[in-house]
Amino acid sequence: MKIAVVPGSFDPMTVGHVNIIERAALLFDKVYVAVMINDAKSYMFTPAQRTEIARLSLEHIPNVEVIFDGGMLASLAERLGACAIVKGIRDDKDYHYEFEMAQYNHRMNPNVQTVFLPCDEGAREISSTAVRKRLDIGDDISDVVARGVTEYLKEIVIK
Repeated sequence: MKIAVVPGSFDPMTVGHVNIIERAALLFDKVYVAVMINDAKSYMFTPAQRTEIARLSLEHIPNVEVIFDGGMLASLAERLGACAIVKGIRDDKDYHYEFEMAQYNHRMNPNVQTVFLPCDEGAREISSTAVRKRLDIGDDISDVVARGVTEYLKEIVIK
């Protein structure tokens, strides 16, 4: 069985993330979507909320399982028996960052390969940061998050 991990902060998960994960699910038998912590980032949503947003966004994909992990990605991939880490790439800035991370993860776990998937053309400008900004001003976000997630996000932000 070919297992992949798609890691990210997912604060929140966007339609761009969903697209990458849907495509990864076509390539691998099992895909773990790992909601992770990046100490360099500050978050709008708690780990539990980010995990629930991801679950709601991906419930239509049968071979995808959403998990939370606060540790190192290379170690997580090893524990899950993953042969690949899948990362979406929007532009050259993403590529340069992810290339460095891929080299690090491969040093830490030589049994895992990083697979880069370019984002669809319409998703290049979609980011979690842009979604958070739109949420802050009360803008409609239904075009940038998965169906069924909009109301959940609005409930969290309003509380």
